Amino acid sequence: MPAERVVVIADPIDREALDRLKSGPCRVVDASADPASLPGHLADAWGLIVRSRTKVTADLLAKAPHLEFVARAGVGVDNVDLAATAKRGIRVVNAPAAATQSVAELTIAFYLLLVRGLSSSIASTRAGKWERGTHGRELAGKTVGFVGYGRIAREVARRLEPFHARAIAYDPFVPKSGDATEMVPLDDLLARADIVSLHAAATPENRHLMDARAFERMKPGAFLVNVARGALVDEAALLSALSSGRLAGAALDVYEVEPPMNRELLAHPNVIPTPHLGASTHEAQQRAGTDTVDEVLRALRGEPLTALVPAPGGAR
Repeated sequence: MPAERVVVIADPIDREALDRLKSGPCRVVDASADPASLPGHLADAWGLIVRSRTKVTADLLAKAPHLEFVARAGVGVDNVDLAATAKRGIRVVNAPAAATQSVAELTIAFYLLLVRGLSSSIASTRAGKWERGTHGRELAGKTVGFVGYGRIAREVARRLEPFHARAIAYDPFVPKSGDATEMVPLDDLLARADIVSLHAAATPENRHLMDARAFERMKPGAFLVNVARGALVDEAALLSALSSGRLAGAALDVYEVEPPMNRELLAHPNVIPTPHLGASTHEAQQRAGTDTVDEVLRALRGEPLTALVPAPGGAR
């Protein structure tokens, strides 16, 4: 093990956070501007900081024989092979609260755009039309169904209260919500919700959780919002549900393949597509950098960690 602990930055993080890390008890190697150079910097690495671009695979880990610590400057860790890191005894941390507010705000924006039918109105006005007839509905009185009721979904539910919308949720790991949100079975949620809002993690068990069967159980004319992970949705089944009129619309910030390949889905008039930017606000990226660097510094100093990701099979 090299005497000096080396932390390699694989993906860009907030500049102020990076400067703070450089003042810590380590040597920082910033490889973020040249991804191809990353493997060559890993031979002496003690720590590795990534965002979404870098995939921490078993092959990459093999190039880092002294690696002890991986920090993901964001929420999801599906770009980290947790089985491979656990096998090596490498600790993994993330920044679970960094993007909460930004993703919650985007989610509310999606609800309003969908329910009011604003995308078509914006497009027609830009095209020189003036279509002012009765159009869209209010969010007030609608039922929003959260699939997954963690930190972000709870923040969205709190923001829904002033709109006087109802909130129900399905989460097999949350028996009681602790707030006004009603916990219900998934089929009940699909049948009752005017908006089905996805906030679950991507796991092998819930891949294509929203498939043709799920769309058939949704309330006719309902909307789908996905700000979580693309793997939760069978995009072919979603397109079919939209084309048949079963669903009135969808807002998607994430996709099965990114950048997305399903051009027909993206071009559908009732789809609002955005390029996975839920956590891309300046504020969220600053928090992600700060929270991640704070955790790396704790590890370097031998202090207790606050955002340790459980190994596969560990406690949730």
